[in-house]
Amino acid sequence: MNHTTLFESLGLSPNEAKIYESLVEKGESSVSDIALAAGVHRRNAYDAIQRLLSKGLCFQIITSGENIYNAVDPEKLVELLTEKQLELQTILPGLKEKFEQRVASEEAYIYRGLEGQKNVFRDILRVGEDSYFIGAKAGWIDSRLDAARNEFFKEARRKKITLHGLFDNELMKRPELLKKFEVDGKFRFLPKGFSTTSGVQIFGDYVVSYTNLGIGVSSDDVVFFVIRSATLADSFRTWFKFMWESSLKGNLTRDR
Repeated sequence: MNHTTLFESLGLSPNEAKIYESLVEKGESSVSDIALAAGVHRRNAYDAIQRLLSKGLCFQIITSGENIYNAVDPEKLVELLTEKQLELQTILPGLKEKFEQRVASEEAYIYRGLEGQKNVFRDILRVGEDSYFIGAKAGWIDSRLDAARNEFFKEARRKKITLHGLFDNELMKRPELLKKFEVDGKFRFLPKGFSTTSGVQIFGDYVVSYTNLGIGVSSDDVVFFVIRSATLADSFRTWFKFMWESSLKGNLTRDR
């Protein structure tokens, strides 16, 4: 994500984002200079500067000639984020109540890509029960998931959620990948000849089927087929137990 996109996610318009970054880089500038540096029409630049002033992201320096402007310390952006988080916290209980009321006892839907994996992380934490994975490939350690994965592991430890994983046999030769699973887990390996590009995860009443998986990476085109069904989830956990008894322990698993 580039700076402009990030600024926009904090509530700045595209012009505000461009102008703020320009002021951070160049310092004291006139409206004309700001417009030129940011690539924004002068009239639009003036309007955007007024909004930045109201948000406390820049300040005006009055001179005998044309007024000039400068950016405030970028730490102000953290304040904006905190304010938005506080606003969200005030409405979150009501949203969660409405969400829980409308969730059906049985349903099916699809997630996609890296954001889909982050959704699965949130679902596991929300359910708060142990997770069982058949055909695991350590795709969670993809560097693009670092922040989301680390937060997930932290919360999973706090909620005492144990991950039970049956990894593809190839992972027996990739101990450096398993070492990154900093969470309470019980891991074993499937026998040779049973590796696929798919996987199945079970937690609570949910069964999540994965496609397009690779070793140690999370593909942009991975698809998550999510099914909520208590009966189906219980059945998969039973099959998982059977496969667990036939699986390989390996030297670096956390089976205990």
